[in-house]
Amino acid sequence: MPLTNSQYDQIMRSYEEKQRVARRRLSEKTDLIYQQIPEYEALDKQVAAVSIEQGRRLLCGDEAALPELKKRLKDLSTQKASLLKTYGFAPDYLSAVYECNLCKDTGYMGNQKCRCFRAAEINLIYEQSHIKDLLSTENFSMLSYRYYEGDALEKFKKAVQISQNFIKTFRSDYQNIFFYGTVGTGKSFLSCCIAKDLMDCGNLVLYFSASQLFDTLSKSMFDKDSKEALFGISEDIYGCDLLIIDDLGTELTNAFVSSQLFSCLNNRHLRKKATVITTNLSLGELRDRYSDRIFSRITSNYKVCKLAGPDIRVMQKTATLKKG
Repeated sequence: MPLTNSQYDQIMRSYEEKQRVARRRLSEKTDLIYQQIPEYEALDKQVAAVSIEQGRRLLCGDEAALPELKKRLKDLSTQKASLLKTYGFAPDYLSAVYECNLCKDTGYMGNQKCRCFRAAEINLIYEQSHIKDLLSTENFSMLSYRYYEGDALEKFKKAVQISQNFIKTFRSDYQNIFFYGTVGTGKSFLSCCIAKDLMDCGNLVLYFSASQLFDTLSKSMFDKDSKEALFGISEDIYGCDLLIIDDLGTELTNAFVSSQLFSCLNNRHLRKKATVITTNLSLGELRDRYSDRIFSRITSNYKVCKLAGPDIRVMQKTATLKKG
């Protein structure tokens, strides 16, 4: 998904700030050189005067002006380098220092985005995903089957396979996943694993707990004080590459929530934008709590994965206490 205008502007403002910092530092170093080496300032003034003079000659059709300009500027540059060396300064002391020497802190190399721009995009995606901190521990490198056995193990292995295939075919095959089952069986963990791999490839992923999602949508619609701050959030929720709704069913469910949930799921389905939902609700409870059309939308357009087994978080905590 391309960056929104506001996201792009945010990154470009950071580059503008980097360039201002580089110019300020160069100006400060130049002032220092002028104070300590007055002859250097005089040479700089000669460079400006020569350039203006030769520019006028070029405009008047003097074809010899350009090679003469190059020779005179080279001579002046040699004198300047000699002065810096004499006073103990490095030859490149007055060269601008950039965070990225490839693009000189512009974000672009020609018409192509610099790799530092791409890194900034991915970092912004992480910042706006709401799960940056979670992903340090919730990712496939931390995957373990040790707490599962029997039917629960088979279900978890199948869910992992579905998750990995979802990532592999993300750009070519529109899919959604619905993880459901008892507390602590790995539903949120797998959704985070999916999020990390997709964000590392530059996809825009947004993560909300169900209560956060509906609170945000409510404020963006009805709260005058929040409308400006949340401007465009609905479009981001509907248009991001992947939306993760975690713990569906823990929110206070009412007619507004049901309406907003259907609107969100339907809008994203029409745009062919992937959604991952996790819930502790059973399929029967899902139908009872929400409308038939929401139940139908999910069971028809999502890969439904049931997870089972003990609460892994409790088991991990118990194991940690025993070690302590």
